[in-house]
Amino acid sequence: MRGRYCSILGLALLCAPGAVWAGAWTMEEGHGQVITTGTFSVSNDGFDSSRNTVSIPRYRKFEVEPLLEYGVTDRFTLMFGPTLQHIDIAAPVDASRTGFSYTEVGGRYRFWQNDGWVFSGQALLRAPGTTDDRNPAAIGYTDPELDMRALLGKSFNLGPFASFIDLEAAQRFRAGDPPNEFRFDATFGVHFAPQWMLLVQSLNVFSEGAGNGIFYTSYDYEKFQLSLVYSFAPAWAVQFGGYTTYAGRNALQENALITALWYRF
Repeated sequence: MRGRYCSILGLALLCAPGAVWAGAWTMEEGHGQVITTGTFSVSNDGFDSSRNTVSIPRYRKFEVEPLLEYGVTDRFTLMFGPTLQHIDIAAPVDASRTGFSYTEVGGRYRFWQNDGWVFSGQALLRAPGTTDDRNPAAIGYTDPELDMRALLGKSFNLGPFASFIDLEAAQRFRAGDPPNEFRFDATFGVHFAPQWMLLVQSLNVFSEGAGNGIFYTSYDYEKFQLSLVYSFAPAWAVQFGGYTTYAGRNALQENALITALWYRF
């Protein structure tokens, strides 16, 4: 029974929260943006060690993530992003938690830019909002993390439409029981109308081996995210869409709706 309990928790809690998309480009000096994202995700199934879907106790998560980016210089963008969340897991786990998740602070530095290309480096310290690892709904959110990533972007025209691609490779160092992770994210964006932008994203996480305690097994999961951004005023835009975890191993099969409000200043 203990093994079954740990397996359920492992499937439900190995999926870390998704990051708000920012991209390789830096803000101009003295300018910035705030993107506040709300995500509601549900999972009734998980992927087992053979990548087959299995039934798990219902897992629900609601998060609000404001991300502030500010151009200290044209090359360096300061970043700050606290996250509030509510998680509840159905019986037999029967756990819930409401409070701060991770708060991120750090920055992105542009090393090179030429002919539509940009290459940047980014470092974010992720401070946990709780240390209570006795609550199953808090497991995976109780230890500090460091996210280091390289970002490569390219802006171009796709026919008459302004477009871009953004590729990000990250090493996430995690204290405590969870294993470190390698992450790879890819984004394609196209302004298909004067006020509209389509974002197509692939979000991928691979554990580097297994950890300790509840994180006794390695895991990976791959998400596909699709969203639209509508600019309704010069400084304001709204985003709406969703994502699904289409493949994984020892992870949630998660489906989510996302909305976001963008403000540029």
